[in-house]
Amino acid sequence: MKNLIIIVSAACLLFISACKRDEYYIDGGKAVAEYPGNMLKYLRDKTVPFDTIAQIVKLANMEQEFSNEDFTFFAPDDDVIKRTIGTIRTDGLNRALYNAGRDTVKTLDQIDPLIWKKYLQRYMFKGVNRLKDYPQIDFSVKSVYPGGLYYAYSNNALNIGVVFNDANGIKYIGYRQLVISYIPDISKPNDNWFSTLVASSDIKPTNGVVHALRFNSAYFGFDKNEFFNEVYNTGLKNPSN
Repeated sequence: MKNLIIIVSAACLLFISACKRDEYYIDGGKAVAEYPGNMLKYLRDKTVPFDTIAQIVKLANMEQEFSNEDFTFFAPDDDVIKRTIGTIRTDGLNRALYNAGRDTVKTLDQIDPLIWKKYLQRYMFKGVNRLKDYPQIDFSVKSVYPGGLYYAYSNNALNIGVVFNDANGIKYIGYRQLVISYIPDISKPNDNWFSTLVASSDIKPTNGVVHALRFNSAYFGFDKNEFFNEVYNTGLKNPSN
């Protein structure tokens, strides 16, 4: 009898724990990460992976906004900047400049602050929007689940939606993940998207909300050629001492 009670109790505990796992698994947006500081402090404190992004906020003269304004920020990590600048041997800005016979970027402050501001603003959106506030997107049936069209601070159009992943062969019951897509030509709103998944959503500093983008092969501003051309046409400043 004693053994039977132990078995039944163990089964109950397993059932309860499975229910809890399933509940979290079905809705990954339940996790809430409160951070006791403003957005700029969050980026500065998280030296990995946001140290370079914090520098760009300063170069873009946007420290005031990141310290006080409430907005939604899809934060690219430092690797995005390193990949975008690159070297003369990698597929980045410096290789493009080198091939054109131009000086290459040695310090980030050589790039015009207005360029940093313009492309940083592509990741910034008015309002405080968590994962639960965005509509579903399914890239295989965008006509049914299209996500939503949003305009960034830069006035560029982007699609933001939540991917409902499959689990155990059943559609849409798996974990949920934000995805942001830059639309290069709003006259063709369904063509040539640059899409990046979110790694961690709903990070909540004292102002706004941060969605940290996943490490991948993305470039700063989404469209690398657009960024490259703007830097090329504007030219580089003298490096700081």
